[in-house]
Amino acid sequence: MTVYKETIKLESHGQRPTFIDITKSVKKAIENSRIKNGICTVISPHTTCAVFFEEFVHDYDENGDEFLQVDLNNVLKKIIPDNIEQGQYNYPGEKHFAEVESWPEAEFYLPGGDRSALLNCDAHLKATLIGSSETFEVDEGKLGVGTTGYVYFVDFDRARPRPRKCKIIIIGE
Repeated sequence: MTVYKETIKLESHGQRPTFIDITKSVKKAIENSRIKNGICTVISPHTTCAVFFEEFVHDYDENGDEFLQVDLNNVLKKIIPDNIEQGQYNYPGEKHFAEVESWPEAEFYLPGGDRSALLNCDAHLKATLIGSSETFEVDEGKLGVGTTGYVYFVDFDRARPRPRKCKIIIIGE
């Protein structure tokens, strides 16, 4: 049994959820692993990000987002509205604000001391609902999905652009 791990680096753009097609990276990691049969798990280590499996769509909106992603985001907004003001959700509470303000890198999370940068409860809830990982079959050294099956990473946090990571773990023979 072999275990192979790879981390891909991504960049979210802020302003709206960032959807990233990571299918080629997952396929490349499987190829790099040299594992012929087993499983591939794709994991987001971030609490406002999710990994999901969906059909590739050929239509895009004016922002460059695929129509299924736009539809997914619109449905999620109906269930979990964007966090736009303090008090709209319980999170973040005063203790959380105080804790973040005490961190050595607080400026990264609260640029200029702006507490609104932490108004991302909706992103946490949406990521929880979608899930932080997906597991796929590795079949004869290939990602075991159909022709139109694609793997996506999404950062629901709209606060600001930031670097993100996605971990790929392949186990098999």
